[in-house]
Amino acid sequence: MLGFIRTANEALVSCLSDPQRAVAAYHELLRRGEGAVGALRIGLHHKNPAVREGCCRLLDHLVDPDSMDDLIAMADDPDARVRISAFHALACDRCKGDTCAPGPDRVLQPALQHLASDPDPHVRSTAAELVGKFAHTDARAIAALRASHTQDPSPAVRKKAGWFTPGGTIYQRTAPRSPR
Repeated sequence: MLGFIRTANEALVSCLSDPQRAVAAYHELLRRGEGAVGALRIGLHHKNPAVREGCCRLLDHLVDPDSMDDLIAMADDPDARVRISAFHALACDRCKGDTCAPGPDRVLQPALQHLASDPDPHVRSTAAELVGKFAHTDARAIAALRASHTQDPSPAVRKKAGWFTPGGTIYQRTAPRSPR
């Protein structure tokens, strides 16, 4: 007998690697909600990057506090698509229910590193979103965003970083309201 028996959720996670079944598997895992989170966390270590990416995208919606460290670790995945999905999951508050996003003590340093030196411009662009969440509260975020805005080799990254710097559209829109 095999020493490893896959659960239905783990089987669905494996389907994320198959372009013919990935969409249906994604939606079914999303429908299963928190009951699928354990299988998604296991899927973050799958050999296929499409599975790891899909698990990051699903955890964006289904994340629980115990999964945050796993998502943070995925920011260093060798596949750029996985890093992009991990940074999006860490930055996006829209997709989550009532789960609190991790604070700068856990996510800012990895985001700063990838914003400054990731070889993939899309990863740097997504890292800028996460760094931008802390632009009003952390001087390191502003310094990194300004450097990217003026020095990044990608025009898209320079543009996005500018949105989060003082005077930028997102920086202005997210500025804390002063009490009257």
